[in-house]
Amino acid sequence: MVFELTEEQKMIASSARDVAKDFPPEYWREKDEKGEFAEEFYKALADAGFLGLLLPEEYGGAGYGMQEMVIGMEELCANGCGAGGVWYLVLTEIFGGLPIARYGNEEQKEKYLPGIAKGELEFCMALTEPNAGTNTLKTQTFARKEGDEYVINGNKIFISGIDRAKGMLLVTRTTPIDQAPKKSLGITLFLVDLPNKAVKWNPIPKHGINFSKTCEVSISDLRVPEDAILGQKDLGWYMLLDVLNPERMSAAAGAIGGARLAISKAVEYSKERKVFADPIGSYQGLQFPLAEAYASLQCAELMMRKAAWLYDTKFKIEDIMNPEKRVQMQAAFKEVGDASNMAKVVAVENSIKAVYWAMQTFGGYGYAKEYDVERWWREVNLLRLAPITQQMALNYIAEHILGMPRSYRT
Repeated sequence: MVFELTEEQKMIASSARDVAKDFPPEYWREKDEKGEFAEEFYKALADAGFLGLLLPEEYGGAGYGMQEMVIGMEELCANGCGAGGVWYLVLTEIFGGLPIARYGNEEQKEKYLPGIAKGELEFCMALTEPNAGTNTLKTQTFARKEGDEYVINGNKIFISGIDRAKGMLLVTRTTPIDQAPKKSLGITLFLVDLPNKAVKWNPIPKHGINFSKTCEVSISDLRVPEDAILGQKDLGWYMLLDVLNPERMSAAAGAIGGARLAISKAVEYSKERKVFADPIGSYQGLQFPLAEAYASLQCAELMMRKAAWLYDTKFKIEDIMNPEKRVQMQAAFKEVGDASNMAKVVAVENSIKAVYWAMQTFGGYGYAKEYDVERWWREVNLLRLAPITQQMALNYIAEHILGMPRSYRT
């Protein structure tokens, strides 16, 4: 096993730090309080090549993999950006650029990827539904074939970035679950251009990450051409997994990076703050929990990088569409899913501990907005709930890794 970063990975980490230094916590505090999109930061991401990091070079990208992406995300978050360092990259590159690069046809790649890489085309994914929640196989948004078009109706919830997006990865059913040969078949992904009068959205007031709107969405008689299908009809579940695992790796990167940021600020404050004779950083009541959280985060980082390595190396894209390779493909998905879920669980749990103790280090000032730690607390707690709840990730680990009986039914 090689733990040393490659020269390219070191360059990406350095570039992320260079970008982040121009967008310190004060910048994100203002954007969060005003509910403003971080336009300047998004442009800087594009200029530095991060919006094309995962995209093929022939479409304006850099041709790197998830290993490089999680390194860049973590450094952006750790060096001042907090959740902002990962959020926009997930919405556009993980939800849009990555699946199009891996499963899109030539026309789709030419249409979307250059604009994504340049920062001119933002994306979103419409997956979660009010009645289905985590049970994606029971998606009720339905795409009905009508001539050479599909007519789509349904409702989605917690869809971030749709207010600005020009493209949407829409998760639908094209075969009802009770008519599908197996529950995982009958899911189809569509690429939808926005805005569209058949797609309406309303923002959901929320606790944090207010530099991005999260919305409820209604889709009424949306008509899309047949060539808007990404990949193959009814096989969208397998492609969707190939989006959700990188999303979980990204959550781990954001959690680790955000916790590193909170710890660094807490350590800096603890060296300066004196309540009695000595700096509060000399108190073991603060030292031990921060040290323990940091050590755990280092372990979580190794699992996150393992997940990214597996994603980049374990299977070929064409195997997903080849029935003869289905067994090998499922085994590869399981390896990536195992590592992604474990990385997400461990990273988030220990990031919550780290930010909690960072807030304790600041005492009453930890509750004041000007010290930013209360905002990082709000940001890291989202990751208990999304992109998958900690409990559902633990269900996965118990069932699929430990071999325990299933605790829920689809």
